[in-house]
Amino acid sequence: MKNLKIEKDYLKKIKLFQEYNKYYYDKSDPKISDSKFDQLKKEIIDLENKYKFLNSKNSPSKTVGFTPSKNFKKVKHKTQMLSLSNAFNEEDLNNFEKKIRNFLSLSKDFELEYSAEPKIDGISASLIYKNGKFTMGLSRGDGKEGEDITENLKTIEDIPKIITAKNFPVEIDIRGEIFIQNSDFSKIKTKFANPRNAASGSLRQKDPKATSKIPLKFIAYTYGFTKNLDIKTQSIFLKNLKDWGFKTNEYNKIIKGIENLIINHNKLEKKRNLIDFEIDGIVYKINDFELQKRLGYVTNAPRWAIAHKFSANSSISKIISIEIQIGRTGALTPVAKIEPVNIGGVTVSNATLHNEDEIKRKDIRIGDTVTVERAGDVIPHVVSVDLTKRKMNSKKFIFPKKCPCGFETTKEFNEVTKKFDAVRRCPDRGFDCDAIAKERLKHFVSKEALNIDGFGKKIVENFWDLKLIKYPQDIFNLDFKKIKNLDGWGDLSVANLKFAIDSKRKISLEKFIYSLGIRHIGQENAKLLAIHIKTDDNFFKLLNTIDNNELRNIDGIGYTQIKSIKNFFSNKSNQKILLELKKILKIKDATQTNKMGILKNKTFIITGKLENMSRAEAKSIIEQNSGKIISNVNKKLDYLIIGEKPTTKKINLAKELNIKILSQKEWLKMLN
Repeated sequence: MKNLKIEKDYLKKIKLFQEYNKYYYDKSDPKISDSKFDQLKKEIIDLENKYKFLNSKNSPSKTVGFTPSKNFKKVKHKTQMLSLSNAFNEEDLNNFEKKIRNFLSLSKDFELEYSAEPKIDGISASLIYKNGKFTMGLSRGDGKEGEDITENLKTIEDIPKIITAKNFPVEIDIRGEIFIQNSDFSKIKTKFANPRNAASGSLRQKDPKATSKIPLKFIAYTYGFTKNLDIKTQSIFLKNLKDWGFKTNEYNKIIKGIENLIINHNKLEKKRNLIDFEIDGIVYKINDFELQKRLGYVTNAPRWAIAHKFSANSSISKIISIEIQIGRTGALTPVAKIEPVNIGGVTVSNATLHNEDEIKRKDIRIGDTVTVERAGDVIPHVVSVDLTKRKMNSKKFIFPKKCPCGFETTKEFNEVTKKFDAVRRCPDRGFDCDAIAKERLKHFVSKEALNIDGFGKKIVENFWDLKLIKYPQDIFNLDFKKIKNLDGWGDLSVANLKFAIDSKRKISLEKFIYSLGIRHIGQENAKLLAIHIKTDDNFFKLLNTIDNNELRNIDGIGYTQIKSIKNFFSNKSNQKILLELKKILKIKDATQTNKMGILKNKTFIITGKLENMSRAEAKSIIEQNSGKIISNVNKKLDYLIIGEKPTTKKINLAKELNIKILSQKEWLKMLN
């Protein structure tokens, strides 16, 4: 009864917030004062922090301004707007450069040149120019498609509308950041939480006149697609941007060497508070466009760029309790519940303690006064304990040896390091462990998996507690009549949920494999499996052929992944779930990005060191041209490519099987 009363009060506040929000942003006619509106927002967010079962997509914690989604047309980006990997220290940067050197097979004396560009904390935008005229502007959206916000972008003075320079491309997609200077934000801060929210809310106003009242700025830093652009480096491109009339960051620099990147990073971090706009790090890009092209991309980020974040914000708080959370792979993660504290403009009430060994090493106890830091300004964690404030009767925290499901937890032995892992785990019992099952359901509906609109983590928890779902197939067999009678649900919201679920009955093979939450099978490995397995029928055959060695031929899938897949298919609950999902879902066959490449239907193995090219780059080229890499020399192999110091055993076996052996030059000749 208490929870129902709390939820009823919460939903009443949400309804008021929506009403006031509409008048404020959509009708430009505020019905209450700014201070009262801010107080209402704070009350809603405080309730959500205190009671985790509260959830509304209309909450101020999830919206900025009045979202005019129906007023903006969705448009696909010709080139995806990807995210960046993050670096937090010198080790991360060294690893980043090491991967680049290995991929490109660079000699030790080859000095990489970076374009170091401060990372503005704003809103990404894509500006499309044709024949020198600004024709369309898009928001980042989900990276694949954005909202057409052209009219709002036209109100920004920093964005040139006509460019007459002779060397300006016939067609180009200029990308950059929309932001508000701190000095300008101080004049409007009563209306917005922070400069970034102000920029976001302003860009998504349906009335460009309202946007024009906000002092938005634009800094350009890259491009998506282009025609007739003859530029060889990022530094020259930035210079051209300036010549064409765009503003660029005055703190951009060309730097060689990790040591010099660190020096520049430290200098700029010290100046951070003196700069008139929010920056949260520095982006490093390989300056040479040809090298960028060779490096290419991983799933959602370029190999040739990384964001070096500034030191995390930190604050002092007190640990109220320590709870153990179970992840979808069975990992037990200790989380400190702390007295709410503001860190970098965000109220933090939870902080990760990482694992059992970390608690012992730092001697973290309930009741301790601790320093809490937001790593990369995102994940809060406990850095240290102030022992001078510890109470005399304080007791060491005893890490539980059992999972809530009753099973003994274990630490796995790592064959590579010859040590036991720091993470304690519940044996991988899949959906037989309720704690793991709930997390796997969250993974199943997540953005990267089925991506069911409006079916977030809080909905999963709510439906789980109400015993509406236990297994993935239950999502497609929900009792919508029951849901309609729940607080916060009505005819429209139930109809929207049903539509969102039904629209996901068709799914690609790689997303389906990823959605299952098999340990060690992330997005990249799911893609590799899908391309190799090709059809859902072949995937489901693994139910009956668990010991099939076919998976060993997939380059990139090793012993650890194969063992994990076998464990997954050996579990009877998983077998039952797979058979149920097969009846419900229509799983599309895997497709290659380039079906008609020069190397179509050809298989390759590389042995030995290649000249001026890493094996990873060679594999990438083969796949881009529709070829396939396999791991073992067998009758399915078409070509064995040999470099310097090849494996004699592979060459001899290839000769026995009459497999064509190619030198690097012969292989490159095949590719013209």
